[in-house]
Amino acid sequence: MHSTALYYIFLAFAAFLGGIVNSIAGGGSFLVFPSLLKAGLLPIEANATGTVSLWPGQVTSIAGYREDLKKNLRVVVPAAVVAAIGGLAGSLTLLHGTQHAFLRLVPYLFLLGTTSFALSGPISRRVRKRMEDSDAHPERRHHVALVPLLLALLAVTYYIGYFGAGAGLLTMTALALCGVEKIAEINALKVVITTVANAVACITFVIGGAVEWRFCWLMMIACAAGGYTGARNARRISDRILRPIIVVLGFGLAIWFFLHRSTI
Repeated sequence: MHSTALYYIFLAFAAFLGGIVNSIAGGGSFLVFPSLLKAGLLPIEANATGTVSLWPGQVTSIAGYREDLKKNLRVVVPAAVVAAIGGLAGSLTLLHGTQHAFLRLVPYLFLLGTTSFALSGPISRRVRKRMEDSDAHPERRHHVALVPLLLALLAVTYYIGYFGAGAGLLTMTALALCGVEKIAEINALKVVITTVANAVACITFVIGGAVEWRFCWLMMIACAAGGYTGARNARRISDRILRPIIVVLGFGLAIWFFLHRSTI
């Protein structure tokens, strides 16, 4: 089989798996970004193409959280505006940097993303416990600290626009620390914030000509199919099994990039 056809099959499979992983536990970029590098894309184009190919799978989940979003309308609009600003700034920083500078940062970004992803399970459980305690003691509830939240989200969404792996936990932590108390509401706001930041980043990457469309169209379709498959089979695929696999993969990739970044 021609090598180009093999690359298409390889990338479609990586995007399909990325969609499954994102729909169950997160971390799809750990699969997609290295796959695009392996296909011969430069680091910045690989990151941009991966971001665009994974984004459609994020959009549909917003509709499922519409009731929870209605409870935090005071937070949704300013958080979305800040997410757009952060995503734009991060993506512009990426596009105006050099391939070499970005590649030197990739191992550290994988370490940050993987560490964040590894901690997401325990922290989510602690957040959930705090929410249950809040429900049991309604007199302890407090208002959302909007200004500190927006400042924290500006930093997180800047990272999302630049690279973004593991940003879900960072977003959830900012929301929980600043006073959003129900886990469903935290998840709903997280989906909006990350989707908006990634949407602006995608538009920036497209306008900047950093997306390799000959791969991206196929990967978008494969990722959407993977996301649907993962959502349909989420109860059969435990994130307690999938999460350690992604963590090992992430740390393994970080080590590999530390050792081989000068030869890529």
